[in-house]
Amino acid sequence: MPPTSASELTPPADLVGRFRRDLEALTGAAPSPERKLALAVSGGGDSLALLLLAAAAYPGAVIAATVDHGLRPEAAGEAAFVGSICARLGVPHQVLVAPEDADLHGNLQQAARRLRYRLLGRWAGDAAWLAVAHQQDDVAETFLMRARRGAGVGGLAGMAGRRTLRPGLQLVRPLLGWRRAELAAVVEAAGIEAVEDPSNRHPRFDRARMRQLLAGTAELRPERLALAASNLRHAEDALAHYAAQEWESRARVSEDGRRVALVVASLPYEIRRRLARQAILQVLEAAQLSPAPALDRLDALVQRLDAGGTGTIAGVKASAKAATWAFSVAPPRRSH
Repeated sequence: MPPTSASELTPPADLVGRFRRDLEALTGAAPSPERKLALAVSGGGDSLALLLLAAAAYPGAVIAATVDHGLRPEAAGEAAFVGSICARLGVPHQVLVAPEDADLHGNLQQAARRLRYRLLGRWAGDAAWLAVAHQQDDVAETFLMRARRGAGVGGLAGMAGRRTLRPGLQLVRPLLGWRRAELAAVVEAAGIEAVEDPSNRHPRFDRARMRQLLAGTAELRPERLALAASNLRHAEDALAHYAAQEWESRARVSEDGRRVALVVASLPYEIRRRLARQAILQVLEAAQLSPAPALDRLDALVQRLDAGGTGTIAGVKASAKAATWAFSVAPPRRSH
């Protein structure tokens, strides 16, 4: 029989204290009824542990939501299952259903993630923080997934513990220092059987294959891979800081924002690349063009500019003259 009272669902005090320290290191303050902590809870082991820990740490200051992407018939029942646990804990819960016209084409997992964050961001209302349950094994799996694709520093960097999801709402990941097995033990001790998403085991998905690789290779220790990703996160933060400073001193943006000139003399390749990316995004935003451009050919464009050439990417034309690169809206293609 599942437990029926909140006290039976409460994790040990030492784990609750550890969770408080980890969360408040990111938020800088304790959630309260006036500044709520919103949780994304799928019903999987990690997110259920997040729910149990947060409810015990901040009673009366937590709300939760489950996203039903409409991809699996079991999802509605899983959302109801989460709602029943939230009811025992006294945590308000809402099911967020994907609209019928939701675009889930292309990379299914990426599209579902974008939809999930959009729905959660709207639902969270005036909550100060939205917590998700990414943990150390997730970081290791992501590191391997991106390493095999030849990702750079930004791609290999560990997940940020905190970032702005929208004005007034911070996305936080308080479980990045926790292993999956630790979180599973929290759920098991509460007498709850977590939901298992079949995609976590399906070899069709990169993450499932990386999970199997880690489980079968003793030399690939998740905590060491997560440490490497954390070190690269520090490097990424430093590069972003440096690039922002160079943008301020080297970028000349037109009054309407649709043209950018960059002086790139003496800059390292990675900084030139980052400034080019920012210039492209600046032009696209000012011209109200694609909000999510495909920039997978950015390196090829930078190499052309380094050679004094020109190129077009995502509707933006770029050209090089000496050490100055110019970016503007590309003219429409001529029809024949």
